[in-house]
Amino acid sequence: MTFLELFIIAVGLSMDAFAVSVAKGLSVERLRPRNVLSVALWFGGFQGLMPVIGFFLGVSFASFVEHVDHWIAFVLLGLIGINMIRGAFSKKERDISPDFSFKSMLVMAVATSIDALAVGISFSFFNENIWTAALLIAITTAIFSAIGIYVGNIFGSRFKSVAEFTGGLILLLMGVKILVEHIWV
Repeated sequence: MTFLELFIIAVGLSMDAFAVSVAKGLSVERLRPRNVLSVALWFGGFQGLMPVIGFFLGVSFASFVEHVDHWIAFVLLGLIGINMIRGAFSKKERDISPDFSFKSMLVMAVATSIDALAVGISFSFFNENIWTAALLIAITTAIFSAIGIYVGNIFGSRFKSVAEFTGGLILLLMGVKILVEHIWV
């Protein structure tokens, strides 16, 4: 995978964290630098950690699934992408509180990074450099999360659905790309 492809995946993965950060920005009356740092570190950190965990889980089982690895990557990325796209069109609003406590941030960081775990599993099938990928995903997510909390605090909820839709579409298209490359190569 090229650096550009990894970056596109990182952007796609960061969209969930961006959407939650926008909601966090909406929830606080007065945004403080520590709030921005909190979402950037929590979301970026977990988005970087989860692919590493997924990668090592995938490596452990790689010999069992080598002949279907492209299908697994396609299904994982496709399901994550479709779920994000469906969430973008959902009328149900997620209630996000202005709480930046350890427990609150941990729950949101884990929830927004589960998809990164699945992506890490798919990276193991293609012998990606997981450390470079995880660092890129973490930095990209931290930046998008910091931007998201500002956007939410200033502009409101207009961008949450667009971010979720875009992220889902990117992941879905990357899954299709992996499948098509494997079938025609």
